[in-house]
Amino acid sequence: MKWFWLIFAFPFFGLSQTQKTASVDSTTYFIDLANFNKKTNNYKASLYFSQKAINYAKTQGDVKKTADATFSLGQTYFELKKYNDALNVFTTCSALLSSIPPSNQLAICYYNMGICQMKNDDFSKAEISFNKAKAVYEVLKIDAAEPLNLQKGILYKNKGKTDLASLLFNEIVSKPDDKDIFKTKAEALYQLGSIEESLNHNNLAVNYLNRALALNAKDNNPEQKAAILLSLSKAYEKLRNVEKAHQYLKEHLVLKESVNELNNQKLDANDFEEFKESERIKTIEQMAKENQEQQKTNKFVKLISILGIALISILSLLSLTLYKNNIIRSKTNELLKEKNTELQLAKEKAEKASKARAEFLSTVSHELRTPLNAINGITHLLIEDNPKKTQMHYLNSLKFSGNYLLTFINEILEINRIDSSTIEIEYIDFNLKQLLTDIQSSMSEIAAKNNNEFVLEIDESLPEVYLGDPTKLSQIFINLINNALKFTHKGTVKVSAKGVENGDDFTRIHFEVADTGIGIPAEKQETIFDSFSQGSIEINRKYGGTGLGLTIVKKLVDLLGGEISLNSTVGIGTIFSIELNLLNSNNTTVKEDEKKVEYCEEVLKGKHVLVVEDNKINQMVTKKMLENKGMTCQIIDNGEEAIEILRQDNNFDLVLMDVHLPGINGTIATQHIREFDKQKPIIALTAISLNENREMLLSFGMTDVITKPFDPDKFYSSIAQILS
Repeated sequence: MKWFWLIFAFPFFGLSQTQKTASVDSTTYFIDLANFNKKTNNYKASLYFSQKAINYAKTQGDVKKTADATFSLGQTYFELKKYNDALNVFTTCSALLSSIPPSNQLAICYYNMGICQMKNDDFSKAEISFNKAKAVYEVLKIDAAEPLNLQKGILYKNKGKTDLASLLFNEIVSKPDDKDIFKTKAEALYQLGSIEESLNHNNLAVNYLNRALALNAKDNNPEQKAAILLSLSKAYEKLRNVEKAHQYLKEHLVLKESVNELNNQKLDANDFEEFKESERIKTIEQMAKENQEQQKTNKFVKLISILGIALISILSLLSLTLYKNNIIRSKTNELLKEKNTELQLAKEKAEKASKARAEFLSTVSHELRTPLNAINGITHLLIEDNPKKTQMHYLNSLKFSGNYLLTFINEILEINRIDSSTIEIEYIDFNLKQLLTDIQSSMSEIAAKNNNEFVLEIDESLPEVYLGDPTKLSQIFINLINNALKFTHKGTVKVSAKGVENGDDFTRIHFEVADTGIGIPAEKQETIFDSFSQGSIEINRKYGGTGLGLTIVKKLVDLLGGEISLNSTVGIGTIFSIELNLLNSNNTTVKEDEKKVEYCEEVLKGKHVLVVEDNKINQMVTKKMLENKGMTCQIIDNGEEAIEILRQDNNFDLVLMDVHLPGINGTIATQHIREFDKQKPIIALTAISLNENREMLLSFGMTDVITKPFDPDKFYSSIAQILS
């Protein structure tokens, strides 16, 4: 037993005799010893000193120190993955802490209790514990949203509510990788990956899991890494990539064995049982002592019992009255339960209806793009083919109608993306003044068309560079300014930006888009942000528009955490006000994006293009557009043949790959091509749907993405840029 006392005595070697005397009976001192031994992986000693701290604190009658010591013991059990023991200790600790003012320690107690209950598959109690932790954090005004949302998401996932879980995980993933958020973010990405893998969305699952693996490297959490590797192996197995599936499974098994070995080294099973047995004996001795004291009080209890009988007689009369009240209350509770059940069913039906609506509109929007591509493409070819003057009017009308329909479809799809939470917020450096100036320049022609004066006023004290999402800001201002210019004639449209609050890491800015146009009637202002809402039928007929622009603006402002308000008078004008927090950037300048290569026919002439497209009309349109600029092309209608042709023939300068093909789709075909040809430019042609985005398509190896129906100038410009 000499080694035992040497281990326990080790922390004393650095103390003077005076320090030993002053601290030997101190609860804090024993807790410090427990924490020290825990850091050196001497968990047996840590358990001993934690229990010693509890015993001493109890003798002193100090509730706070008893709670501190109990918390230390609970943390040790928690690290040893003794979740049942940890749950019992944290329950005792939370009861002690509840008798004193709320503290961060109480919140952690509830949080750890929730995790222990989840390990025991007791999800209902776990949810209650997490809600208690959240309530304490709110009282303390501490932001613990990310870890609590993570655990809540895991709860939803285990209950089969994967949609709700995905919403919470995506909210965490959208946060920037600052401070310690990457730890929570890595777990959220892993959970998203496992959800997608269970739904057989294996390519998306691989994407999430690889991102989780990259973030895990910052924290070096071996247990989390082992779980990620196992999910990657399953996903690749479903993708029939046996080599990678085997590789990740092998890495998982090696790491899992290492983790198990490390856990076994923390505390030998015999040592733990020995500790528990010693504590059980102490508990029995304590109970015997308490029993002796109980016998002394029995005589006193008898006297109290006699008095109690008299009191009970009085209370019986009151109980009779309460009994009648309870019957009434029970009936009321039953009615409330029935109503709650009805409300829950109504909520579930509403959620299903919302999901069905989003999927329906996404499918319709996607399917409309394919024939619309043919309409717009053929119209462009006819206009370029020197039509008669009498035909130009009809062709231009057809072109206008096609573009109008395309705008309408795009706006429906944008609203669905926002509603279904598939849209993510970017955080990049951008120049706010330059963004607003560029929008003013691009819309000057629209202003001149209606003889409007377009004014831009920016507070000079505002910093130039911020961290945020310039694309969504541009969407907001373009929609608002376009409306102002459209409904104003021979008037003024003014855009202003002014700082209203400066924080350490953000600036709150007040934006206004004001016009002297026709104004909005008071009875329409409450519904102006609703879908398909306009001032009146007459306004719709006179000015056109889909009635979706302001809906998109409102949803984007909400997504960015801002507020939008409206002040309008008929015949005088309208003012849209936006208040928004923008993160301050550490940079003072923004690196300019590389300018796109201007469309040049000489770049295109003589180039040989492989077109992979299954729609016969789109094949004809694409071929004609390529040949009009001096290019030659070969057309095939499936991904399998594309792979074989490119494997045997390397004379193609470019591949135009439709995403939706019979057999294997364009993304999978591109993945196979990249296995033997890393350099060949491959442009995706797609009518992007709700579940697609540019980044997702590029992740499969695409060089660029052109959206159907494509604008001819942008089509040629994109090809020219890549071929240059």
